[in-house]
Amino acid sequence: MALFSTEALNPGVSRREVFGWAMYDFANSGYTTVVLTAVFAAYFVGAVAGGAVWATFAWTLALSLSHAIVMVTMPGMGAWADRFGAKKRLLLFTTLGCVLATAALAFIGPGMVALAVLLIVVSNVCFAWGESLIAAFLPELARPAAMGRVSGWGWSFGYFGGMLALGLSLAYVIHAQGQGQAAAQFVPVTMLITAGLFAVAALFTFSLLRERAVPRADTVAGGFMGSLAQLRATYIDARRYRDFMWLLACAAAYQGGVTVTITLAAIYAEQVIGFVQQETMVLIFVLNIAAALGAFAFGYWQDRLGHKLALGITLVGWIATCIIAALTTTKGGFWYAAAIAGLCMGSSQSSGRAMAGMLAPPKQLAEFYGLWTFATRLASIIGPLSYGVITWATGGNQRLAIGFTALLFLLGLVLLLPVNMERGRQAALSGPGAANG
Repeated sequence: MALFSTEALNPGVSRREVFGWAMYDFANSGYTTVVLTAVFAAYFVGAVAGGAVWATFAWTLALSLSHAIVMVTMPGMGAWADRFGAKKRLLLFTTLGCVLATAALAFIGPGMVALAVLLIVVSNVCFAWGESLIAAFLPELARPAAMGRVSGWGWSFGYFGGMLALGLSLAYVIHAQGQGQAAAQFVPVTMLITAGLFAVAALFTFSLLRERAVPRADTVAGGFMGSLAQLRATYIDARRYRDFMWLLACAAAYQGGVTVTITLAAIYAEQVIGFVQQETMVLIFVLNIAAALGAFAFGYWQDRLGHKLALGITLVGWIATCIIAALTTTKGGFWYAAAIAGLCMGSSQSSGRAMAGMLAPPKQLAEFYGLWTFATRLASIIGPLSYGVITWATGGNQRLAIGFTALLFLLGLVLLLPVNMERGRQAALSGPGAANG
């Protein structure tokens, strides 16, 4: 527990509580690593959809639908959570939804496209809701000067959780292949492994993490309509938080590229570079090691370098990743791209989450993280869907699609330039969300 320095934490926050908070990243990362990246994505395209020319587009369309649902619902959910002091209760609901839907993927076999799409939509919606809600606890736990490193602790824990889920899945896949089993036999078991690990690890979060928000005085009278009215007022007053809004625009661009990597890396590695499934799982495992190191180390550098510069450096790294991936024709070359992506993945996501916490009014954390989720889910539609459309329209040219992804990171870099962290922090501390509730 010495890892979590009390000097980085707000008064009254224990290291045990931060451990519980970080364990949620540990718990849910297996979902993105095994389901969305390493195993089920390629299984859906190659086995469930039978390798059809529209298969990659169908996968990206399912993900885009889930992101659209989150984009529409999360800001209002965040406003409701702030108003009723209910972040932890909602987090329990979303966790159960993702765990159960992930376990249900074990029943998906070849040809069951419609049911697979439905379960991916449900599981990914619940995952994204939970990701936003757990992020809203960060400013309650960490001092402003240590927001980057505490966020980095969580992200690095998350990647170790992803590695554990993937490692257990890989061990089973190797055993099953040794027994002559096909993907339709061993992939379902990896879904049960992932769901089970998510459920068990999340118990630490619900046991140790406190709900500090309290219901507001007008919650009974205002109800859900009051939450929506509060959310509308935030949009109207958005000019007060213009640096937060610039950050949202930046996130709407670069997170699209990050989502392409998370959801399509396995498909690209197998269909373009020539990896087999076992090689792909090893690749993703190593990528998670790099991401864990990047998130942990960059969290400390971010607090020293400055949040804006730190995020900008990672975006340059992402641009290099896309260019290398688009041009390489060998497995060795793709490994270089994956290593850079791993280092950038954890650090860019940790940086963005910490920046959002710095620029959000203290009384409206769940609501503003709901707006952050709105932007990242919009990105998650734009990125993978554009990749799928380009691939489909060009007869399967995924190199062109990954090259286009570099433009999303470049746009994010341009939109980051107007952000002024000092001005944005002052606006957050002096605005209505800080002064009243």
